[in-house]
Formats: sequence, structure tokens, C-alpha cells
Amino acid sequence: MKNGTILVAGASGATGRLLVEQLLKLGLNVKAIVRSPERLPEILRTNDRLFVIQANIDELTDDEMAQYIKGCFAVASCLGHNLGLKGLFGHPRRLVTDATIRMCRAIKSNNMEAPTRLVLMNTAGNSNRDLNEPISFGQNVAVGLIRLLLPPHADNEDAADYLRTQVGKKEPSIQWAAVRPDNLIDKEQVTEYEVHPSPIRSAIFNAGKTSRINVAHFMAELIVEDNLWTRWKGEMPVIYNVE
Repeated sequence: MKNGTILVAGASGATGRLLVEQLLKLGLNVKAIVRSPERLPEILRTNDRLFVIQANIDELTDDEMAQYIKGCFAVASCLGHNLGLKGLFGHPRRLVTDATIRMCRAIKSNNMEAPTRLVLMNTAGNSNRDLNEPISFGQNVAVGLIRLLLPPHADNEDAADYLRTQVGKKEPSIQWAAVRPDNLIDKEQVTEYEVHPSPIRSAIFNAGKTSRINVAHFMAELIVEDNLWTRWKGEMPVIYNVE
């Protein structure tokens, strides 16, 4: 099992704060980038192993990002767009993609001895085009419309595509995985879940359910467990609750 410090972007979001909690339970040190520290539960804010960085991630310079990532063996992004009109259609439209690119540049500039692990929270509605995943005609049309009408979906696609095509599987300084939950729900406790290389159901017409706490648990385990990381690095695992 890995130990050390992890940077979490989007740490005050619905899934991000659960990931921070899971990482702290594992005894890790966490740097959390948040715009509003008060959105973090007090039990997290008062934890000695949590270092809160108050910042808008889209306003950080490359040098600032590199400084925050320095000394971290892993980086996790739970960034996402708010569901209000401003979050869906306002700026920054490429929040997730631009942050992913900036984090990758920062990792490379730090010249760490071992590859840094980067885990991106993504969505089952985004295909892993490395695997040529089968998609029905109806879903293909629906996803195309969503891509045109809802900028956050295109942002999620572009972020994962950057990791697939620009970072790839042979970059010496970065190893990555993009975790794809299906329809997100809230649960208080970690429950049984299953992980697949590709979706086993249609994210549009037959969506499964994935609790945010299960996503956080899997991302934390993925980051720290070497065998699990070896299995999923360079891949886009899909996670579902066991029904």
C-alpha cells in the first residue's frame, strides 16, 4: 500500500469531500484545493493531516499548481460543473479539461523520481475509445445531442481524451486512470460495488446506479493499493453499485 500525500481537486464537492474522508481514514496526508473551505465538514477541516488550499483552480498558474503538487505521490480530480444554469452553460466551460492539462504539466515539471498517479472522476456516459466500446445508434444520437447542448459532458469527454491521447500509457512521469460512475446517488455507507472495463448497460436508456461514497472508496483504494492500480492504470473503469 502506498502512503504519503495526495492532492485532491474539487475536494468540497459532493464526491470530493467523501474522497478526502476516505483518504484520511487510510492514514494519508491530503492537500485539498477548494474555493470555499467552509463547505468542508468541520470534522475534516480540523483534521491535522488535511492541508486546505483556498483557490479557484481555473485561476492557478502552472507554477502554483506545480508547487501544490510537489511532494504528492498522487493527484485526484473530482471536479465537476454545478447543475445550475451558470454551472451548465457559463464559464469556465473547460473546467475539468483545463485543470487536468494543468495538473499534468505540473507533474511533468516537478521531475519526480517515481510516476505520479492521477485519478480523474469521469462518467459512464463517456466512451473509452481505446476499446471501441459498442454503442447503440439511439445512444450515439442521444450522446451527440448532449455533447452539443450540455458543455459539461463535452468537458468530461475532452479531459479523458487528453489522458488517453496526449498522456497515453508510456509517459514516464504520469500514470492515470479515469473512473466512470453511472447515475450518481447518495448513500451514507460504502456498499458492495462492481467494476468493469466498459459499461455493461446503457448510460442513457438503462442507467445503473453508483453511490458517491462508493466512487470515493474505489478512487481511494485505487490510489493506494498497488495491485489495484496495476490492474486499472491507463484504463477507464466503470463502477456500479451491486443491486
